[in-house]
This record gives sequence, C-alpha cells and structure tokens, in this order.
Amino acid sequence: MADTGQKALIEAILHGDSNAYRQFIEQYKNLVAHVVFQLIPNPIDREDICQDVFVSAYQHLKDFQYQSKISTWLARIAYFRCLNYLKKRRAVLFDDHTPEEMTFDDVASASFDPYEDTEKKERLVLVREALAQMPIVYRTILTLYHLQEMSYQEIGKVMELPSGTVKSYLFRARTLLRQRLTAVNQEEDAW
Repeated sequence: MADTGQKALIEAILHGDSNAYRQFIEQYKNLVAHVVFQLIPNPIDREDICQDVFVSAYQHLKDFQYQSKISTWLARIAYFRCLNYLKKRRAVLFDDHTPEEMTFDDVASASFDPYEDTEKKERLVLVREALAQMPIVYRTILTLYHLQEMSYQEIGKVMELPSGTVKSYLFRARTLLRQRLTAVNQEEDAW
C-alpha cells in the first residue's frame, strides 16, 4: 500500500539518514498531534507522548510491512500510547485547548472582522468543550475522519475496529456532538 516515496523515506531512515528521519517527523507531526491532543488533557504529557510515538515508530520502523499507509500505522501507535497513558493515569478527560491567539497579520488584513473572529473562536471553544465530554472512541474517530481525512478502513486499522463499526460510531459521534451543541445554543437563547 505504501507509495514509492514512503518506501524510499523509510529505507533512508533505516540506513541511518537523520535528515530523512527529520523529514518523517515533519511530515507526520500534525497527524500525531491531532490524535494525542484530542485524548490527553495535560499539555506537558502531550508533548512527551508525541515524542514517545516517534521514538517508538523509529524503533519499530524495521517491522513495518507496508500493509497499510504509514500514516495509519503511526496514528495507531499514537492512539494506543494515549490509551495506555490514560489507563495508567486514570485521568479525568477534558480538553484544555485554548483558541489560537490572533496574529498581527490577522488584525492587519483588510478582511479582518473582530466580531466574526470572536464568534468563530467562541464556536471553536464550544465544539472543543462538547468533544471533551464525549467518549474517547468518538473523539478519536471524529478527529481521524474529519481532521486527518482517513477512510473508515484506515480508522478501523488504527483502532482495531471493523469498518462498519467505525461508520456506526462516526454517525453516533456526530449525532451526540450535534445534540450537545444544540443544547448549548438553547441554553444561550434562554438567557
């Protein structure tokens, strides 16, 4: 399943090319961060787990069989590292993401509308809060499907679930998220 570029990159890493490993990390850091940041509440632990995922991937890269995409394999490592962390910590699950800070370029742009920007950030916070209250399985599936654009099959490989179950869970997760956001909107309208 892996394309020739992936194979060449992996072969270069296996032959000790540190630049290839840096390229590998750069190419897949967003994927790993999306999985880890959705599941791990503590920012310091997030960074440690992300690093641990890449160390583990490096150590096991020689065992990669090209039966799936490298991104699927890496997301699976990240997912199970997070689950192991959560089992050990028995953490209360919540999301402490904060909206990204506004940059000077945002303010200087001609299309910048402070009201619209504030509204977008408020919606983002509401979505993150609603996600944080959802079961880990639902959060992970939503993240992999919508942010990483993985297929049902790829998500199934990551999470060790049949594709039909992934599809069903994705439907349930969207429904639950919609219900929670609707409830928040109704509460705000009541004020």
